Amino acid sequence: MTTGAPHPGDGAVIAIDGPAGSGKSTVASALAARLGLRRLDTGAMYRAVTLLALRSGIDLADGEACAAMARAMELEMGDEILLNGEDVSTAIRTPEVDAAVSVVAAHPAVRAELVRLQRAWIETHGGGVVEGRDIGSVVAPSARMKVYLTAEPDESARRRALQHSGSAVIAGAAASLTEAAIARRDRLDAARAVSPLVVADGAIVVDTTGRSVADVVEEVLSYL
Repeated sequence: MTTGAPHPGDGAVIAIDGPAGSGKSTVASALAARLGLRRLDTGAMYRAVTLLALRSGIDLADGEACAAMARAMELEMGDEILLNGEDVSTAIRTPEVDAAVSVVAAHPAVRAELVRLQRAWIETHGGGVVEGRDIGSVVAPSARMKVYLTAEPDESARRRALQHSGSAVIAGAAASLTEAAIARRDRLDAARAVSPLVVADGAIVVDTTGRSVADVVEEVLSYL
């Protein structure tokens, strides 16, 4: 897969990359609202394929079977995530999908299909705020701006646990388990052969640890 050549709409893209729990979704959503742009959560697309694979009972290690599902699915990305007409916005955020998504996302054929869909979304919408793990490096290498968010492991784990539980008390108790799961997923994503999790060339690295969303958004906006 070519990573260096420009693609339609790249110049109007703000790429937000980073590991789990770094604040990508929250920051990307707030940034898009401030700029009046559309937002695409590419991670949700991989989760949708993973959900389909889990429901079908296929071997998650079967890359061609997973890719065939990706090519056949109808996926609408917006305020709601519609998978074959069903709102799966909540269903794709379960611990079961969390545990399996890195396996499915590592398949080159799956990535090729979803990158195609992501570039089509960018072209259709004339750009936007696009978040994921390979946006600046693969999906939109000529993006107007590339940002790579990071956070300390314990804070990333607390954020992800809170996202799942909705309770700060429960999140605190679950954070240690979540931290191990996040570390495992980040290792898998960084080590995959195709489109690994990396800091893209020219990306601005922003540490979100202990910072408010508004503070991080203001810093990103300052670079524009």
